[in-house]
Amino acid sequence: MKAGLLRRATIAFVTTICLLPAVLPAQRAELDKIIKRRVLSNGLEIIVIENHGVPLATVEVNVRNGSFTQTPEYAGLAHMYEHMFFRANSEYPQSEMYLDRAAQLGAVFNGTTQEETVSYYLTVPADSVRGAIQWLTPALRAPLFLENELAVERQVVIGEYDRNESSPFFQLQRQMDTKLYPGNYSRKNVIGDRQVVATTTPEKMRFIQHKYYIPNNSVLIVAGDVKPDSIFAIAENQLGSWPRGPDPFATDPIPDIPPLTASDAVVAEAGVNAVSVLLQWQGPSVGKDPKSTYAADVFSDLLNDPRSRFQQRLVDSGLWQGVVVNYYTLNHTGPITISGQTSPEKLRQALAALDAEIKKLDDPAYFDPDELKAAQAHRSVTSAFGREEASAFAHTLGFWWSVASLEYYMGYVDNMAHQSTADMRAYADKYIVGKPRITGVLISPEGRQQIHLTVDELKGPK
Repeated sequence: MKAGLLRRATIAFVTTICLLPAVLPAQRAELDKIIKRRVLSNGLEIIVIENHGVPLATVEVNVRNGSFTQTPEYAGLAHMYEHMFFRANSEYPQSEMYLDRAAQLGAVFNGTTQEETVSYYLTVPADSVRGAIQWLTPALRAPLFLENELAVERQVVIGEYDRNESSPFFQLQRQMDTKLYPGNYSRKNVIGDRQVVATTTPEKMRFIQHKYYIPNNSVLIVAGDVKPDSIFAIAENQLGSWPRGPDPFATDPIPDIPPLTASDAVVAEAGVNAVSVLLQWQGPSVGKDPKSTYAADVFSDLLNDPRSRFQQRLVDSGLWQGVVVNYYTLNHTGPITISGQTSPEKLRQALAALDAEIKKLDDPAYFDPDELKAAQAHRSVTSAFGREEASAFAHTLGFWWSVASLEYYMGYVDNMAHQSTADMRAYADKYIVGKPRITGVLISPEGRQQIHLTVDELKGPK
């Protein structure tokens, strides 16, 4: 989970947060009331969330695909497939026909590709849900991958690539990722490789379709003004005959990301005013070490609290303009990131202060039990608010279903509530303190020359 997304509500809850643990019910019990599930005989999971607040519904399909499945010769093609999803299929042999049907349904639709999930979703009036599921069905089961449409989408994706490449932050992150995931960068490279994208073929799209776009590697989520039994019946009618396929990860498992053996650093130069700094470590896998992922999110919340000693010593001291701690939950080695901004003149002193704080993170006295309780209660509140908007909740469930499991999400807040200060120290000791990391600095050429910054001096623990 992206830490930092929860910081904006901190002030609003300061006056009441001490009361929350006594009045908030367990998340699992609340979720069991609103989430209904069924698995079809072909392995397709159906998840329905009733929310009758407004007469709308979001229909979403998530597929366990994304950059984590990519070998170098397929770098970026999970994303390319997402673009081709909204093109011609067996029922709508021209993409204009397909898009016209979406307009008739009153649909707002889109798709996203991430490291470990690809999602397709549309929000429609509640009385158009059947039509929405029917609209998704031929794109899932029988895309055409016409060469002329593929040629168009190649240029669209390359345009996205060019826009990303023009950002100095993109250049910094790309250089860091190649070092953070040695030999496995293609499995973290969502946007992909320009040459691979430019030369992709319908045959490569078919390979992805037959391997990953199968019902037993997918989930259908419907959230909003709907009845579960009705959705289950529609799904069975439309998608029950979608042929099951071989488990794509049974015979071709995703290789483990090799651990870092030494720290390294990157300096990127661009015409920027402030100096941006990224420190990244290889974090836990949600599949192999779920307990540490709960600790990671509480840990990030604690350090991001403006009242924490971490923020007071780094930001309130004036050394940093801001510092954010984040763990991104993934099954295949999610990154731990500490990011911040400072000035060229303060960079060395700011980094020294940050390193001093990092070394204390496994100190028994560093985390206060009362601060921990407040952070856990705050996370519970924000999770409850996040369930109020059906479309956002559908996206949340789709992400967790893909990278972990629905069961993981159902117990997420409850498991976080059991984290202790000892768990915070254990997480820091296992993944951060004294562990190899990649340090990245984005600085102007003038600023670098002014302070004579070298890559070697930025390297962290050996």
